[in-house]
Amino acid sequence: MTTRIYHNPRCSKSRETLSIIEETTEDVDIIEYLQDVPSAEELDELCTLLGAEPLEIIRTKEDRFKELGLSKRDERSREDWLKLMVENPILIERPIVVRGGKAVMGRPPENVFEIL
Repeated sequence: MTTRIYHNPRCSKSRETLSIIEETTEDVDIIEYLQDVPSAEELDELCTLLGAEPLEIIRTKEDRFKELGLSKRDERSREDWLKLMVENPILIERPIVVRGGKAVMGRPPENVFEIL
């Protein structure tokens, strides 16, 4: 069974989560989402698998969030939040790990054990 990780190699939590995955499974699909940006449909599916709304997987403390003049209280549609992440992938929380029709956020990295 393939384990997919939406990964940012510059992020320590993402590197720690990837390390756990690589120690546990042989079949890993690494998506460096800053270069290979997920589509709005893909992000929507990830939100569904996580049981989260798009705003819950946005890095609201990221400088880019502030630069765009965004607020957690903004009344935007689901589609608008997804589009913002596609246009600004740095806003996507990381890492997100998917396996067997389930997903977890690798914060903390040990969360990944829930689906391995």
